Amino acid sequence: MTTWARGRRAVNLRILPSSMSVLAICAGLTSIRFALEHQPHAAIALIAAAAILDGLDGRVARILDAQTRMGEEIDSLADAVNFGVAPAMVVYVSMLSTSRTGWVAVLLYAVCIVLRLARFNALLGDANLPAYEREFFVGMPAPAAAIAALGPLAATLQFGQGWWTTPGLVCAWLLGCSMLVVSRIPMKKMHTVSVPPNLAALLLAVLAIVAAAAVVAPYVLLMAGIAAYLCHIPFAVRSHRWLVEHPEARGEKSTQRRAVRRASRRAQPHRRSVARLGLRKPGV
Repeated sequence: MTTWARGRRAVNLRILPSSMSVLAICAGLTSIRFALEHQPHAAIALIAAAAILDGLDGRVARILDAQTRMGEEIDSLADAVNFGVAPAMVVYVSMLSTSRTGWVAVLLYAVCIVLRLARFNALLGDANLPAYEREFFVGMPAPAAAIAALGPLAATLQFGQGWWTTPGLVCAWLLGCSMLVVSRIPMKKMHTVSVPPNLAALLLAVLAIVAAAAVVAPYVLLMAGIAAYLCHIPFAVRSHRWLVEHPEARGEKSTQRRAVRRASRRAQPHRRSVARLGLRKPGV
C-alpha cells in the first residue's frame, strides 16, 4: 500500500510541469479576453504571469526528473500562444485597432515567434552543437520578445498619450522585435550568468529594489527591464565572439573565463606597443 501511494505521488508530481504549462496557456488566453474588455492592466499582468510560469516549468521538470516529449510539446505550444498570439492581440486591441498596417505588424510578430520556436526546437536535437553555444539563445527568446512588444502599451499606461502611442511607431517597434526574434544574434541565457561572491550583497539589494518597484511602479520596471535586456545584447555578442576566438576557455567556469579575459586585456596594450615598435625603421 505504501509503495502504491509513493508511486501515485510520484506520478502526480511528474505531471506538475505540464500543469504549469497549461496554466500558462490559460493566463495567455485570458489576457486576450481582458484586452477585449479594455482592461490592459490585467492583460499585461497575465502575460507576465505566463512568463514566470514558463521560466519555472522547465526547472521544475529537471528537479523532478519529469522531462517528457509530451511536456516539451506542450511547453512549445504554450510559448506560441502566450508570447506570440497573446501579446500581439493585446497590443492590437489596445493600440492598433484603427491602423490599417497594425494587423500586418501583429501577424508578422506572431509568425516570427512561431519560426523562432521551431528553430529553437530544431537546435535542441542538434548533437553537433558546441557546448558553449548552449549558453546563448539564437535571437531574442520568446518571453523577452513578448515583454518587449508590450513596451509601448506599458509607456501609455504609465505616461498617457504621447509620441509612443503613434500607430506607425508601434508598428515599427513590433517590426524591430520581430527581427530580433528571428535574427541569429547570440543572447545570453540568464541562468548561465554568474555573479562574483563580492557582489552578492549588492545583488540582493537590487532585488529588494526591484520587488518594491514591482508594487509601486510596475510599468516603469517593465520598461527598465526592456532597456536593460536590449543593452545586454552587445555584451552577449562580445562574449560569444570571445569564446569563438578562445576555444581553450570554453570548458572553464565563468570565474576562470573572467580571469583569462583580464589577462588578455592586459596583454593587448603590450602587443600593440610591440607591433608599433616593429613597424618603425631602425634609427627613426
